[in-house]
Amino acid sequence: MKRREFITLLGGAAAWPLAARAQQPATPVIGLLTPQSHESATPFLEAFRRGLAESGLVEGQNVVVEYRLSEGRFDRLAEMAADLARRQVNVIAVPGGSATAIAAKAATQTIPIVFGVAEDPVKLGLVASLARPGGNATGVNFFAAEVVAKRLSLLRELVPAAKSIAVLANPANAANTAALADMEPAARALGLQIKRYDAGTSRDIDAAFGALARERPDALFVAPDSFFFVRRVQLVHLATRHALPATYPIREFVDIGGLMSYGASVTDGYRQVGVYAGRIIKGAKPADLPVVQATKFDFVINLQTAKTLGHRNSADPARPRRRGHRMNKREFITLLGGAAAWPVVAQAQQSAIPVIGFLTRHQGEAHQRAT
Repeated sequence: MKRREFITLLGGAAAWPLAARAQQPATPVIGLLTPQSHESATPFLEAFRRGLAESGLVEGQNVVVEYRLSEGRFDRLAEMAADLARRQVNVIAVPGGSATAIAAKAATQTIPIVFGVAEDPVKLGLVASLARPGGNATGVNFFAAEVVAKRLSLLRELVPAAKSIAVLANPANAANTAALADMEPAARALGLQIKRYDAGTSRDIDAAFGALARERPDALFVAPDSFFFVRRVQLVHLATRHALPATYPIREFVDIGGLMSYGASVTDGYRQVGVYAGRIIKGAKPADLPVVQATKFDFVINLQTAKTLGHRNSADPARPRRRGHRMNKREFITLLGGAAAWPVVAQAQQSAIPVIGFLTRHQGEAHQRAT
């Protein structure tokens, strides 16, 4: 070519990077909505990022995460979900329970949603079926509502003298109604009487424990609910204060002093939500991703709390001895000593119970034994 044509061509080449940059896709954005506080959510958000990494995404490099934490304000979830929808994020991740998932589903019918819920997502109206979700949502089912009978049985094993069980439930959580109904036949089979106490606010929780102090049931069953998870410090404190043996749906209650828990790993659920969010960013359709069902269940006992309850119950002369009275320290620790065999028995009855853990305040972490 001629010199003039060559110079013209070189001049046009300088514009290539600008044109190419204009054609490059923008960095994808994931909106994450949870009712937790920044402090309590830290380990779960780390698990979510691990899930993203499994799908080849690293926050700050090839994906942006917009966080919306309502700090326990459930009344703000709808507003926050609507804000993420207006921003047209690529995916909305709601691993924090049914309230966040329902808020996201109400905010958009087009933006992909990845949820983490304890209840049946079909009954919640989030998906058409577990195998073929359809629509714009898929995610993880923790099965917390489905194992209430098992939790009741384990509580009976731990407190064999118990006859009356208080059940704390959130009346706003309609999905728990059917699950708690399953407790009735299970309780009858175990020779237990159950009584429900409702609590949907922090004040309700205080009032419920006031009633428990007067009526003095033998043990407490805390129903699975995202509000109770946010208020777990209050619940564990009150149960300890009233020397009331309590079973909780997940181990995070036990980590801060609760007596016992049996349920799926919420941390692993957050990780799986991250995996699915990453896969959708990479091109997968939520309608084609089956709902993941939890396969890892933890049965955890806090030994320090067990010893404390044993001391208090044996050293309370004002408390009348009666049938159904909670066990003394020696009985309690003896039962804990035989607890190592429980997962073996339970495994024969149920397919996935891989871990039993004992948590002590001094050691800070649960000692776990895989089965």
